[in-house]
Amino acid sequence: MVNKVDFYFDPVCPFAWIAYGWIKEVEAQREIGLTVRIMSLAVLNDGREGHVPESEKGLDSAWRPVRVAAAVDERLGQPGLRSYYETFGRLFHVERVRGRDKVIRDVLARMNAGELIAAADTTDYDETIMKSHNAGMEPVGLEVGTPTIHVDGVAFFGPVLSAIPRGQEALDMFDGTLLIARNPHFSELKRTRSGDLRYD
Repeated sequence: MVNKVDFYFDPVCPFAWIAYGWIKEVEAQREIGLTVRIMSLAVLNDGREGHVPESEKGLDSAWRPVRVAAAVDERLGQPGLRSYYETFGRLFHVERVRGRDKVIRDVLARMNAGELIAAADTTDYDETIMKSHNAGMEPVGLEVGTPTIHVDGVAFFGPVLSAIPRGQEALDMFDGTLLIARNPHFSELKRTRSGDLRYD
C-alpha cells in the first residue's frame, strides 16, 4: 500500500524544513504519494501575544513567501511548488541567505519565473492560502504549529526534529510516528529540545 502524504509547510519555518528533509529521505527509500501544501505562519500567529504584526515587517513579512508559493503552485503545479520550497529552503535555512525578499527573488530567478514576485505584495492569493492552511490545521487543532502532516487521512503536528533522520532511521521514525498518530486517543509526546538545529 502506498502511503498518501500531504506535507503542509511555511517556507521560513526551520522545523518544517528539517521535517521535509525527513519525508524526502522516506520518499527516496519507499514509494509514497507526497504532495506539498501551503500553510502560513502569518495566519497562524495573527493576533497571538508576543508576535509583531506582519504589517510592520515590510519585506520580511511572512505573508510574502507564501503568497509567491501560491502563485508558483497556480502557475507551475506540484513540481514547481516543490522546486520553489526546496530552493528557498536550501538558500534560507542551509546557506543562511538573508533577507527574505532576496531569497524569494533568487529562487524565482533560478526558476525563470521572476515575474511572480508581484504576488508577494498583493492579497490575490490570501484566500487560497487560508483555505490550504485551514485544511492542514483543522484535523489537528489550533494549538500547534508547522509542519502539519497528513498520512492516509491521519493528521498530526510535527515531528519537531533538530536534525534529519537518514536511512533506516528515517523509515523507522515514519512507521513509528504513524503507529502513534493512528491511535485516536493519542494527543501529545514531547521533551525539551536541546542542541543546535542541523538543516542538511
